[in-house]
Amino acid sequence: MLTTTISDFRKDIKNYFDKVSKNFETLIINRGKDNGVVIMSLDEYNSLLATKHELSSRINEKRLDNAIEKIENRQSFQKDLIES
Repeated sequence: MLTTTISDFRKDIKNYFDKVSKNFETLIINRGKDNGVVIMSLDEYNSLLATKHELSSRINEKRLDNAIEKIENRQSFQKDLIES
């Protein structure tokens, strides 16, 4: 995670954007006491939304927990995908 001030961000905006997008960094821009902005890559943002969706219902959350438990207990198996 990177942090900077608004002044430093303005001076080197391209460099900060490159770091965020290429290195999957999260940038926090401080704007005063208890005030700030977070910048992240679009891929990271989409991943967070997908995770939020998967955990949005108790049924989904239970299904994922059961799948993780099966993997940890070596009760899972691998299947080959059928290509059409």
